Parts: sequence; C-alpha cells; structure tokens
Amino acid sequence: MGNNTFGNLFTLTTFGESHGEAIGGIINGCPAGLELDLDAIQLELDRRKPGQSAIVTQRKEADKVQFLSGIFEGKTTGTTIGFIINNTNQKSKDYSHNVNIYRPSHADFTYDKKYGIRDYRGGGRTSARETANWVVAGAIAKQLISSIKINAFTSSVGEITINKPYQELDFSLIESNDIRCPDIKVAEKMISHIKEIKKQGDTIGGTITCVIQNVPIGLGEPIFNKLHAQLGNAMLSINAVKGFEYGSGFCGTKMKGSEHNDAFNADGSTKTNLSGGIQGGISNGMDIYFRVAFKPVATLIQKQETIDSDGTIIEMQGRGRHDPCVVPRAVPIVEAMAALVLADFYLLNKTTKA
Repeated sequence: MGNNTFGNLFTLTTFGESHGEAIGGIINGCPAGLELDLDAIQLELDRRKPGQSAIVTQRKEADKVQFLSGIFEGKTTGTTIGFIINNTNQKSKDYSHNVNIYRPSHADFTYDKKYGIRDYRGGGRTSARETANWVVAGAIAKQLISSIKINAFTSSVGEITINKPYQELDFSLIESNDIRCPDIKVAEKMISHIKEIKKQGDTIGGTITCVIQNVPIGLGEPIFNKLHAQLGNAMLSINAVKGFEYGSGFCGTKMKGSEHNDAFNADGSTKTNLSGGIQGGISNGMDIYFRVAFKPVATLIQKQETIDSDGTIIEMQGRGRHDPCVVPRAVPIVEAMAALVLADFYLLNKTTKA
C-alpha cells in the first residue's frame, strides 16, 4: 500500500491497524531546537480519544503516546521523530460476524477488491483510529507555528446549526461541553439530539468550522500547491468527510462580483473577508476559515441489507462500540491536519526566501 505519507517538508508517515498491537508514525522535517510541551501533545490526544463522553464510542483507550526518537531533553534534535501509541482495549470478537460481509458505506468492499485481502477487525488500516497519529504530528506542528492560532468547533449536527458568525463566538467555550460547540444553548440541543439518535441505534452527521488566525501573508503557491487546495486535501483525507468549503464557499455562487469582492484598506487588510484569508492560492493575512462536512457514521446498531464476499444479499446488524456522531472527536483532527498543512508551508516559505 502506497501513500502512507502526508506533507512535503514537514512529513508524517504512519503505520498500524485499529485492532493491531499499536499504531504510530515517523515525523521528518521538524527543525532542531524546538522545545516541545509533551503534556500539550497528550492533551490533544485526550481530546480525540474514545470513551470521553456519553455521545462517543465507549472503547476505552488511554492513547498514551510514547516518543522513541528525535527528542532529547525536551527539544527536537532535527532527526526523525518516531512515536507509538499502543492499542490496549481491542474487542476483535465484536467484528467476527464481518469476516465475509461488506458493511454498507464502509471501505470493506473497495479495500477487498483492490488488495484481495482485508483486516475485518474494526476496518483495520482504514479505521479512523489511524487519525490518532495525525493528532500527535499536528500537535507538534502547532508548536512549530505557535504564533498561528487554530480553533475548530462543531457548527452543526443534523439540522441543528449555530447561526452566529464566528467573530461573535467565544472560542474558550469550545471545550466546555461534550459536543465542542462554543454556543452553549445550541450545544445542549446537539447533545440531546445525538443521545436520541443513539437510542434508535442510528447515527447522525454534522459540520465542523475551523478558524485560523494570525496567519502571515505569503503561505501557499499560486498554481498546483495552493494553500486552500492543500487544506482541502487534508480535510478530505479525514474519515467520513464528504465536503469542504472555505471563505464564502457555496454561498458565494449566489452573489454578484460587486457584492463578493473584498475591498482593501490602506494597510492591505480587507474590509470584508469573503475570500477566507486566501487569494490566488496564497494567504493574505486575514483569518482563514472553512467548514468540513461529516457524514453519519456508517455502522448502525440496527439491521441493514448488504452482501457478502460471494455476492449473496444478506441481512446484518452492527455490534460493538461505535460513535453515534463522529463530529465531537473530529474537532482536534481538523485542527491537527490544518496545522500540518500550515507547518509545511511555513517551512517551504522559509526555503523560498532563503
């Protein structure tokens, strides 16, 4: 299997399966002498880990990261950073009924047809457990670009949506509730809705909004390595993501150019920011903001019709521990992937100017 590496200069290569012994990764390109806050890295993992509330999967994983190389006396050495996260709470028997069954809307069918073999235990390599690796690397990337502030939050669950612009939200409230929504009243409605959906053995989707502030002018390239294209690539790589829009997004298609253009102030900032902080593929110094759409989790604790590896139509029902809504645990993943993209462009910008 190819394409296990993300990034150009700041790169992450990962390994492991959901129900294997461990997952982990190798980070290349991190400059020497970066003083790391290891507790902050673990905190990011704690935000993503399973079992943290009643509205996520009850799999109990400590998700403690162990660094194997590239860090000495709390600082990066400039060499490869290796890390591992042990799997400690696998219940592979929960998937014994899936040995020859393709779960609807999972990667079971396509993976099996592509490789001729698959790990049926929790999806193996295709499981979202892989994203714990991304959060580790993203947490280091955040510290490399510490002047840039990245805040993601749940902006909708099903039909329940925040109706305020992000400028009116208090980001300090994001971690104050299980759904990671900075509008407390809306958060309560979202949580109640997810609990009701869970009782039905069903799942629900939603959106995450990410706001990136204090971005320097000049990150991104004007042709094939546009900043928004790479952010889109990162977000669409996350399990269950079905859509990405930045700035005015699809709403911009309903506007006239005279309404959509961001007029300049004398200092180069803009009076509006429908461009979403990126023009011509390059950051312009304004806030970057985008939304990521997540589909409902495909595993249902109710009966569904599907096929087995022989093509026979059968009935199946999901078992085990699954998220009724992936969105709250995906918030730190969105931040991590954004940080990886920005760290990569930060280093690329330094080499271009050298």
